[in-house]
Amino acid sequence: MGLVGGTVMTASLRALAGSLRNLYTLGAANRRRSKLGSLIVPTPTSLLKRLVVGRPFRSDRLSHTLLPKRIALPIFASDPLSSVAYATQEILLILTLGGLAYLYLTPLIAAAVVLLLAVVVLSYRQVVQAYPSGGGSYEVVSTNLGPRAGLVVAAALLVDYVMTVAVSVAAGVDNIISAVPELNPHRVAVNIGFILVLTAMNLRGVRESGRTFAVPTYAFIAGVMLMIAIGVLRTLMGEAPQAESANYGVHAEHIGLNALAISLLALRAFSSGCTALTGVEAISNGVPAFRKPKALNAARTMTSMGVLAITMFVGVTALALISHTRVVENTCDLIGFAGNCATDPQRTVIAQIAAAVFGNNSIMFFYMQAATALILILAANTAYNGFPLLSSILAQDRYLPRQLHTRGDRLAYSNGIILLAVIACGLIYAFDGSTTRLIQLYILGVFTSFTLCQTGMVWHWNRQLADAVTPAERFRIKRARAINAFGACFTGVVLVVVMVTKFTHGAYLVVIAIPVLCVLMQAIHRHYAAVREELRTSDEDEPTMPSRIHAVVLISSWHKATQRALLFAKATKPDTLTALTVNVDDAETRALMREWEELNTTIPLKVIESPYREITRPVVDYIKQLRRSGPRDVVNVYIPEYVVGHWWENLLHNQSSLRLKGRLLFEPSVMVTSVPWQLHSSAQRDLTRVVHSPGEIRRGIDPAAAPNGGATRPNGGAARPSRRRAQSASPAPDPVARR
Repeated sequence: MGLVGGTVMTASLRALAGSLRNLYTLGAANRRRSKLGSLIVPTPTSLLKRLVVGRPFRSDRLSHTLLPKRIALPIFASDPLSSVAYATQEILLILTLGGLAYLYLTPLIAAAVVLLLAVVVLSYRQVVQAYPSGGGSYEVVSTNLGPRAGLVVAAALLVDYVMTVAVSVAAGVDNIISAVPELNPHRVAVNIGFILVLTAMNLRGVRESGRTFAVPTYAFIAGVMLMIAIGVLRTLMGEAPQAESANYGVHAEHIGLNALAISLLALRAFSSGCTALTGVEAISNGVPAFRKPKALNAARTMTSMGVLAITMFVGVTALALISHTRVVENTCDLIGFAGNCATDPQRTVIAQIAAAVFGNNSIMFFYMQAATALILILAANTAYNGFPLLSSILAQDRYLPRQLHTRGDRLAYSNGIILLAVIACGLIYAFDGSTTRLIQLYILGVFTSFTLCQTGMVWHWNRQLADAVTPAERFRIKRARAINAFGACFTGVVLVVVMVTKFTHGAYLVVIAIPVLCVLMQAIHRHYAAVREELRTSDEDEPTMPSRIHAVVLISSWHKATQRALLFAKATKPDTLTALTVNVDDAETRALMREWEELNTTIPLKVIESPYREITRPVVDYIKQLRRSGPRDVVNVYIPEYVVGHWWENLLHNQSSLRLKGRLLFEPSVMVTSVPWQLHSSAQRDLTRVVHSPGEIRRGIDPAAAPNGGATRPNGGAARPSRRRAQSASPAPDPVARR
């Protein structure tokens, strides 16, 4: 637990140091800008965002966020590397349904998992080199099998990424609870807390989060390798480690199984053990994030990940068998369990092995628990990189909302990161943070993408083979095609096994979710296509100018905001200009009419009666009637609005204008113009959000220049022109302007 707290504290201190630098830069910018009356006063929301996310990056700094292999490994491979902490446990959980009689199947099942993992790693190495643009399985399937099959893969991967976050964090919290059982009643809150921390770290950018997460990943690898080495060495010396559950018995749920039932039990255990393959495809989706040469570095990282994952999975499984580790789904099924089986949780497999190898409650035991908890929680970082990137590609192809394609302040896909966190928190809450219940929804999506991706690669190599010239090139392509064909068959069989064995245990939810997502993405794509077709211009379309422009200024009372709206409307020189008010209070309306007469202006004031005290409907009816005067006429409605500096002030102002705009925007040939009046409270808002960096004066950049080219003023927008130029450009005096 000390390692967990230390790593989180280190990350927090780094973030705090960066945020303090941001605040210092903001203060320096204020000191420079205050000389010209353009002081930035950041809001509490802005300060909180900078403390959590950090200062924004320019778009041209995207190349500085590219990753070397040593950082890319913990970012993209933490999920498959961490799965060794629970893959063996999932195999044992299924086999112990028949008691201790069928644990002899564990080596055979582990060997099948290792073979499958090796095949998938080799297959995705070829995907990385053939499709280095970062689309991964989605690009491969869309290009070779069609867009509909690509949508199936995309939906499966999106579901799998969400499940990766939920399962990884839940499994990590399980290991924390193994060391600190007092946290068991607060399981859901702890899970959600870790998801929020991961979200905040990823919002700071890929490279910064990778540096933070690299230490726990390498610490876990070192701890597991050391545990395997010591455990094997002790076994060779005749002092094999013994787990605390080695002498426990197990209540068998299934007794006297025939050959067919044993085969089904083994297949179900194999499908659960295939969780070791989750996240393997993440590197193929993240190729653009690598340094050049991108494809080569990604392929080497894929190889390193495969070797490490296989070595650790084999070692942990071997130690679990050597130490006679027992683990069951229901703790009360353990015969001889010390404690209250109804409330006390059993230790995880990796915790029992660490206690047997290093000694119970030793320093290395707590080190392994902390490292395992961290790597499992940080394994969700694989999904935090894959989900936003895939969502961005889908949004670019118009299958998801375009907001998911936008990069945030730190050049990360912030909207995708937040969406992933929200869905994962919902799953944790719905399933009470139970790894056993969540794991049933896992790996179905990833094996769907595996199977279709390998099939698509076979079609890819078929096309390449038709264009091959030399015998060496043809041999290379045939070898690559054979690897992908074997991988497609193998993963296809596993997909069927997983679907059959896990369907009634919760996998049916994934079977429902994937088609629903496909239908939703197709509907979004059709909408974007219809809008694009509707807005497309052609030579047959002749632009027509409006015959007349009717300007209508909505007035409730006479004040500065109303005066500005009238002057602005008059400056546009419409064909007709009318001030419009709705009579909902006779006394206020009569007072407005008296003031209007005192103005002695040529602008007519139109009063609409509203016996039911409505404002929106009478105005809309009047605008409709005005439009009927000419089919090519355009009505421009000017609405004065207050700009406030606090969120709660919006509840006190602008409510009628919002309703009016919502109705008028649906009327054809009607335009709505908001004429803002900035109240004093808005002058303290940081409207530009611009913080200049030191050295701008030396580089010839004016530090006081606002984004619109001049210093901003509370009620004037840009700086005012000179008096002489203003007088020469102003129209003839008007009673409204004089007043």
